[in-house]
Amino acid sequence: MPSSRPLRADARRNREALLAAARTAFLADDDAHVEEIARRAGVAVGTLYRHFETRETLVAEVYRQEVAELCATPARLLGQYAPDEALRTFLLLLVEHAAVGRGMGEVLESIMATDSPVFDSTREEMARALDGLLAAGVAAGLVREGVSGRIVLRALGGICGLRADGWKDDAVRIATILYDGLRYGAANDGRTA
Repeated sequence: MPSSRPLRADARRNREALLAAARTAFLADDDAHVEEIARRAGVAVGTLYRHFETRETLVAEVYRQEVAELCATPARLLGQYAPDEALRTFLLLLVEHAAVGRGMGEVLESIMATDSPVFDSTREEMARALDGLLAAGVAAGLVREGVSGRIVLRALGGICGLRADGWKDDAVRIATILYDGLRYGAANDGRTA
C-alpha cells in the first residue's frame, strides 16, 4: 500500500515516467506487459510494483489522469468559445476520449468487472463537466433547459461502447445530432420544444 507522505523527487520522476510509459503502451497495445512498461520508463519492474500494486492499478491511474485532463477542458473552452460551441467541442472530445479508452479496452473491462470506484468517480467528473457547460449554455439562452450532464453522457455512452467498424464516425455524427437537439428549444432559438 503506497504511503501518504510526499514522494522524493526521484520517486516522483519514476512514477511520472511509469505513467507516461503506461499511457503510451496501453494506447498502442491492450496487452502491454508490466516488464515492457518498466523498460520504457527506464526503471526496474520492482519500482513499478512499489508505485502500483497491480497492472490494473496502473491502468486505473492512467485512466483517472485521462479523465482529469478531459474534465479540466470546459473552463478553457468557455474562455475561448460561446457556451454552445464550447459544449459542441466538449462532446467531440468525449468521443475522442472513448477512442482513447478503447485502446485500454480489455484491461478497463476487467476493472469494470470489479468493485473499482474508478468508473463511478470518473463518470461523475464527466457529468459535472457537462453540467457546467450545459448551465453556461442555458444561461446564455443557447441550450435548452432540463437536460443533465448524466443524461448527455448516457446518450453518448451507448454509441461509444459499440465495437463495430466505423463506430467513431457514427459517434461523431450522433454527437452532432445530440448537440443540435440540445440547442433546439433554447431561449434564443426562436422555436419551442
